[in-house]
Amino acid sequence: MPTDPLAWETGGRRVAYTCPGFDVVNESVRLPDGTESEFDYLSEPASVCILPFTPDGTVVCIEEWRQAVSRISRGLPVGGVEPDDEDLEASARRELAEETGYEADELEPLVTVEPANGIADAVLHFFVARGCRPTAEQQLDHNESIRVTERSLADLTDAVADGEIRDGRTVLALSYYRLFEESSGSDGGYSSH
Repeated sequence: MPTDPLAWETGGRRVAYTCPGFDVVNESVRLPDGTESEFDYLSEPASVCILPFTPDGTVVCIEEWRQAVSRISRGLPVGGVEPDDEDLEASARRELAEETGYEADELEPLVTVEPANGIADAVLHFFVARGCRPTAEQQLDHNESIRVTERSLADLTDAVADGEIRDGRTVLALSYYRLFEESSGSDGGYSSH
């Protein structure tokens, strides 16, 4: 099979730095014009983001301190896929329960993206959860402090539009969902498409 002329050739790879949650990888590469260079990127496990609707159509949201930006971030539950997870849906169900204490009657895939493929190998799988109820206990990681709230879909959309919500995963989930919802004529997020 022929290689695309834009492809880079990787000569060597090493982990330059590792910590809980991600590695920084350094690769020796040869560019299409023959130039040899180094390339560093963030490597992390796949993750899931859940857009969870209660039976009455409100969205289960979280508020969490984000040290990198020194403020409370408002958005949706997100977390890493773990080796013990049976599949991506199991990961989404686990993360939803751990971060919010809510469990879903049903989940459906929304979209899969590479949110920052110029600097990271991250893959993010989005799910819509329906029939979410607070039936579990939060099981937060040692470095998580999360407050759970419920907001209407309209309020959540307004919060993205006015800049209150800046978390990229939440903005992408909501934008993709609203785009799909509007093009399919859905009733606001709580019936199947």
